[in-house]
Amino acid sequence: MVQKPAPDRPAPDSTRRSEKSRRAIYEAALALVSEVGYQKATIEGIAARAGVGKQTIYRWWSSKVEVLMEAFLDLSEQAAEATRPGRQYAIPDTGDLAADLKAVLRLTVDQLLDPVFAVPSRALAAEGVVNEELGRRCFAKLLEPSFQLYVQRLRVAQDAGQVRADIDPRIALELLVSPLAQRWLQYTGPITYEYTDTLVDYALGGIAPPGGNWR
Repeated sequence: MVQKPAPDRPAPDSTRRSEKSRRAIYEAALALVSEVGYQKATIEGIAARAGVGKQTIYRWWSSKVEVLMEAFLDLSEQAAEATRPGRQYAIPDTGDLAADLKAVLRLTVDQLLDPVFAVPSRALAAEGVVNEELGRRCFAKLLEPSFQLYVQRLRVAQDAGQVRADIDPRIALELLVSPLAQRWLQYTGPITYEYTDTLVDYALGGIAPPGGNWR
């Protein structure tokens, strides 16, 4: 009896398999640091939780902080995609500076109150206070790109005469984000839309040109 040749089977899709492993690693890293803290989280622990070998992690990242920072970037990108599908993340420019800043800060409030984002973020922030190198790297990779979006929007507002020409946008943005970060990290008060709306009103009331109308 002549045996029929076995039908050709498609070769395994290594790209798909790699992406599945990568996403599992992201989720494992964020979950682990939330549960045990940054210090106790290890590459071995992340690998075990993700169901991959630790050599798989070292193939893509050199350290656990690199894994965590990339996982956070991915989490932020997913959040941005959920709110603005198919559009590049940026602070909106409707011509109304106050409304645009209030809108993006309200999205930030949503993130800070979401345990999926907030718990691992708080763990990394706490570690960054005592680990200066980690703090600097996290700031440069996770926060500074977002801060530059504020800078760009404030520069547009300067060009439109809504913000004084002598204002340094990089310093001005701290009037908006620093009080919110301090309140969130130190539990000095509730994180609400009303709070961030007030931050915008106070900040713009201080940097608007004399007699200017920023509303």
